[in-house]
Amino acid sequence: MLLTAMPAIIRAIDLVGWIMANRQTLTDDIYEKLVNDEDARACKSIPDSACQEVPGNFLKTLFSQVLSKIGDALVNPKITLPWLMQSVGAPAWMLGWLVPIRESGSMLPQLAIASVVRTLEIRKWVWVLGSVLQALAVLGIAVVAFTLDGAAAGWTMLALVVVFSLARGLGSVASKDVLGKTIPKPRRGTLNGWAETAAGLITLIVAVLLLLGVLGEGSTQLYALGFVLAAAVWVGAGAVYAGIREQPGETDGGNNGLKQAFARMSVLASDAPFRHFLIARSLLLCSALTSPFIVVLAHQEMNAAISMLALFMAASGAGSLVSGRFWGRFADVSSRNVMVRAGLLSALVGLIIFAIGILRSDWLAHMWVLPLLYFVLSIAHQGVRLGRKTYVVNLGEGNRRTDYVSVGNTLIGVMLLVTGFISLLEPLIGVSGIILILSIMGLLGSWMSLRLPEVE
Repeated sequence: MLLTAMPAIIRAIDLVGWIMANRQTLTDDIYEKLVNDEDARACKSIPDSACQEVPGNFLKTLFSQVLSKIGDALVNPKITLPWLMQSVGAPAWMLGWLVPIRESGSMLPQLAIASVVRTLEIRKWVWVLGSVLQALAVLGIAVVAFTLDGAAAGWTMLALVVVFSLARGLGSVASKDVLGKTIPKPRRGTLNGWAETAAGLITLIVAVLLLLGVLGEGSTQLYALGFVLAAAVWVGAGAVYAGIREQPGETDGGNNGLKQAFARMSVLASDAPFRHFLIARSLLLCSALTSPFIVVLAHQEMNAAISMLALFMAASGAGSLVSGRFWGRFADVSSRNVMVRAGLLSALVGLIIFAIGILRSDWLAHMWVLPLLYFVLSIAHQGVRLGRKTYVVNLGEGNRRTDYVSVGNTLIGVMLLVTGFISLLEPLIGVSGIILILSIMGLLGSWMSLRLPEVE
């Protein structure tokens, strides 16, 4: 048996040896094809010493982002996490806290996190630490699913979601700073676009497998195993990210602390472009906040079968797949205009849903209507995310960028909690009415984005 397999083993070893010997050429070729530009090595807004590392850093950052986005798809607070909590018998009211905890928990402490990050010359290790902690938290959720049930399982899972969210905050501050130090401005949107496209394809494949029943019937064990896989994915993402070659950056020389961190809030008063960006970003939260209400509407009008939830997962994945590269390359031309157009598209989806609810409410019961609109909203949401991520990285340099990210995310975390109270209006105006309010937010966010200066 071993003798029979020896030729194949030798060929595999030879292939690995050839790849190792030609890895720099392969890296350069793949990079140039991904950015689709004859001047693929042009460096702007990064040190000259970092130019030669751009192709390798681009691919490592891209691969780690794809892995982390796969993890996000497997641990989705709008779909898979609620399913898992329901399957172990957690109280229903706990499900309403999943999105606020996951999103706000990663943003609120970022002023304090940034005060530590600013003291580090090399910041990639902060992202690696965050990735490992996310893996441990997700693995803990899987263990809980196998060992506990009822309220005990629910409380423990919520506690682990808090840990997961805080770890995510580490990566959020560090990733944008490392991106700004290692990738030139004309390549940042493209990188994010490729990551969204790849993650969208994988999410779509998983959704199709669920629809076909290949992955089973949605048992607790199936969901828990998905979380184990997500933990492994985050460990892999951290390992890849650790290989990025980052040049030492500026520090604050030790004059950091929580007092100085909160003092940085003064940037809101002194920096008008950033202040206007933050207002626009707050209003464009509509693209994220509308999504769960569409799913709630689908539950009301149709049913909660795994096939219906898989349709929404497929719509989300397909939206990322078809729009990621487009929005990414568009953002490298004008991230401001990406925010404008994506915000308008998000608002349009909400207005259409509200109009259907008023004029032809029976259409909402058709299996294709809400998933199709969710698909369009997913396209819009990708544009909002890619536009604002690219804009804030390009708006600032050095520690100023770190301040922008930490101050902005902290305040957005507060805004997420505040806007979460919009759901209390549901008994008065219904789900369609809430979607209408969020659509108006989107229109205002697009108008505010139009007032922003160009940064590309």
